[in-house]
Amino acid sequence: MRPSTARAMTARSTALRGATALAALLLVATALAAEAVGAPEPVRTEAEVETAAVHDDEAGGNADADDPAVWVDPEDSGRSLVVATLKDAGLDVYGLDGRRLQHVDAPPAPGEGSEPGRFNNVDVVYGFELDGRRTDLALVSDRGRDRLRAYAIDPAAVAAGKPPLKDITAAGVGPVFSKDEAEVDEQRNAYGLAAYTDDGDAFAVVSRREETGLKLLKLKDQDGRIGYAAEDAVGLPGSFTLPGGKPWKPCADPGEGAQVEGMAVDQEKQVLYAAQEDVGLWQIELDDEEFGTPALVDRVREYGVPWTYDTSKEECVLDWANDPGHGGSRLSADAEGVTVYHAADGKGYVLASSQGDDTFAVYGRGARAPYVGSFTVTDGPAADGVQHSDGAMALNVPLGKQFPKGVLVTHDGEATPVDGDREGTNFKFVKWDGIAAAFPKPLIVDTGSFDPRDTD
Repeated sequence: MRPSTARAMTARSTALRGATALAALLLVATALAAEAVGAPEPVRTEAEVETAAVHDDEAGGNADADDPAVWVDPEDSGRSLVVATLKDAGLDVYGLDGRRLQHVDAPPAPGEGSEPGRFNNVDVVYGFELDGRRTDLALVSDRGRDRLRAYAIDPAAVAAGKPPLKDITAAGVGPVFSKDEAEVDEQRNAYGLAAYTDDGDAFAVVSRREETGLKLLKLKDQDGRIGYAAEDAVGLPGSFTLPGGKPWKPCADPGEGAQVEGMAVDQEKQVLYAAQEDVGLWQIELDDEEFGTPALVDRVREYGVPWTYDTSKEECVLDWANDPGHGGSRLSADAEGVTVYHAADGKGYVLASSQGDDTFAVYGRGARAPYVGSFTVTDGPAADGVQHSDGAMALNVPLGKQFPKGVLVTHDGEATPVDGDREGTNFKFVKWDGIAAAFPKPLIVDTGSFDPRDTD
């Protein structure tokens, strides 16, 4: 990795680079092969552990499970934690047995007429140098207030059975995207989140709700608390030129862009994988605190399909009878949660949630991201299956006796049993070796080549 370089970003240079990147993106999209290759049936696996269902109603505290992150305990991996977002309800912290250990409320509205906090995505940063001490962080995108929130994770508290998270967000941190508080309340705010480290510095890639833009933020120590500053920005395309020259843009409500939520960074290769929900999976190199040129490595099945907007139902209607056949065969919109499974010698996998058909697509790491296969988490003796997964995280390291060969933690959008008319959501914990063994050619299980704490 090259040393980080200080750069002064101006509106003029950012706009110029964004226009250049957009032109390159359109060429990449146009150059993709038009013919979709048929994919085999997804293999089946089951979850070992699930968390209690939460409910998005007043009685349930408006809790709507969304995105998990796994924190590895430095002394006892069996004490590792899952930190997970609940949108309006904030955060829950779970042990590896699925038991809730702590609840953290989202911030209240700062004033009358303003929106309260709403926690969307979460990721973990290890060993951030904070006030002279290495501190592990749970970093959260606050969609309600267009901020990042940072929580210190205390291993001593974990060992003592005490609540491990403490809010250490710097006072007065500004909006990630919005120019002022009035724009914050329009709710086109910080949405998806992926954190990574480079040469001792910590960064977060943040997407924007209902927009195509991504922003790169660098974390800062502000008097012993966490702040951040913008380093770079890039815009993914909102429209495409199909083979043959016909223009197409993804289905969306009027005035909305093709947003990104699910993202993950390959820590060793310094590559971002971003799922643009109605488009597909992008790969973007991260170098010297800058975004490289995005490349579209796979498309959703709906890519290129004509559509109309039904105003009475407020939804898009796809014209499948006139599908030109430019879409992929592995992802069904929305393309959602993305995670990276690291293995030796550049091997391993990128997983993306295919929310439209309740599966996960598996790709190899690297420039071409070759497709490996797909799997689904079905009903089993310990937990029901996974539907409409928003967020997921895979980890290769041993996590105690429960998950000695790694884990996949994933959101489940339809937790059962249903409590009357109350729809529930929760999180499922799946053994990585169980997923690996389900494939006709087993996936790699490598518990020793990558340590998420080795951030230098």
